[in-house]
Amino acid sequence: MENTKVCTLAVIGGGPAGLAAALAAKEAGCTDILILERDKALGGILNQCIHNGFGLHTFQEELTGPEYAARFIERVREAQIPGLLNTMVLDIAPDRDGKWVLTAMNREEGLFTLRAETVILAMGCRERPRGALNIPGFRPAGVYSAGTAQRLVNIEGFLPGREAVILGSGDIGLIMARRLTLEGAKVKAVAELMPYSGGLRRNIVQCLEDYGIPLLLSTTVTQVHGKERVEGVTLSRVDETRRPIPGTEQFISCDTLLLSVGLIPENELSEKAGVAISPVTGGPLVDESMETSKIGIFACGNVLHVHDLVDYVSQEAAKAGTAAARYVLEGEKSRFNAEKGVIVVCGRDGVRYTVPSRIHRDRMEEELLIRFRVGDVYRNRYLSVYFDEKRVLRRKKRVMAPGEMEQLILKKEELLKYGDVKEIILCTEEE
Repeated sequence: MENTKVCTLAVIGGGPAGLAAALAAKEAGCTDILILERDKALGGILNQCIHNGFGLHTFQEELTGPEYAARFIERVREAQIPGLLNTMVLDIAPDRDGKWVLTAMNREEGLFTLRAETVILAMGCRERPRGALNIPGFRPAGVYSAGTAQRLVNIEGFLPGREAVILGSGDIGLIMARRLTLEGAKVKAVAELMPYSGGLRRNIVQCLEDYGIPLLLSTTVTQVHGKERVEGVTLSRVDETRRPIPGTEQFISCDTLLLSVGLIPENELSEKAGVAISPVTGGPLVDESMETSKIGIFACGNVLHVHDLVDYVSQEAAKAGTAAARYVLEGEKSRFNAEKGVIVVCGRDGVRYTVPSRIHRDRMEEELLIRFRVGDVYRNRYLSVYFDEKRVLRRKKRVMAPGEMEQLILKKEELLKYGDVKEIILCTEEE
């Protein structure tokens, strides 16, 4: 007998995005929801983020990661939204009835299928590994991704090493510099390939400057020393093309190297479903409802684009959950490439990408929040918005940096004033 389940809405991922999306869908009237989570507990990466700084926007108070997750988990339980833990989704494919068939497995039920009218992708992201960096040297013990080290320290109670160098200045790397220091380890340096940090300014101050940890910009690891265990690393300065500069080598002894060199959205399932992927973010291209190029599949959170604040993840996921519920309840059949009423949203001249990348004029709310990131550190520069070739907004920004997500509110009434707009362009401009 075929092992098949049926639900109205399947939410893949039980982290902050999946929880917020499921709650919003339930509040919008969708009652048959199932959360599928591959870990043994809900909450996702927040369970190992024991530092504070979460919830300032959502709850107007400062929480730790587990506290933030616990509030959403409790609300999910109160809403009686079921979930399957330790369950891995392997595939998504359409069936003949216009629904989606998920293939999944867990220890209790083995391999099974789940038929859903609509799907929300909330799988989060993963860390870029050492293999993507091509660092010369052996493969000694003591090389960890920053997230793995965070789990070892905060959940497993294991200190990876006593003397560490961190490559990459993403937020996880900055936070782990402070965490290792508090646990008694010596963090000798944080090296960053780019001429600017990839993390939030507040983390640079609170995690590095407050503890006297040097941040070496335009610097990378060019050699890992040691065969059995890391014995040290060679750091080199890099030029404008990010190539090591001969003669700038510096040896630093250490027993641990942490890698905080970027996050990659977990989009293998998205690609199997045929969802169009952004070449910039590595996540799905979505419209104003967080709907992807496949009708009935929505995306939110870090699987869509990597966020700096979990509060923004929750806001975005709530929009996806509400839209997914409306899709089911009202029979809304939105189409990504619809010829009528679609406006392309894109970034140029310093703006790397925008979310959303498409707007359906007839379904746009009175105010639309557009999130984006810039590709460099810009000081005293203008952020401009063009409707086709006409500039409609020019706003002075003191600082814009890649590590901090920017956002802009677009009003529908302003858009309608300009008639049949085909393209909205966000860009940076000098004086």
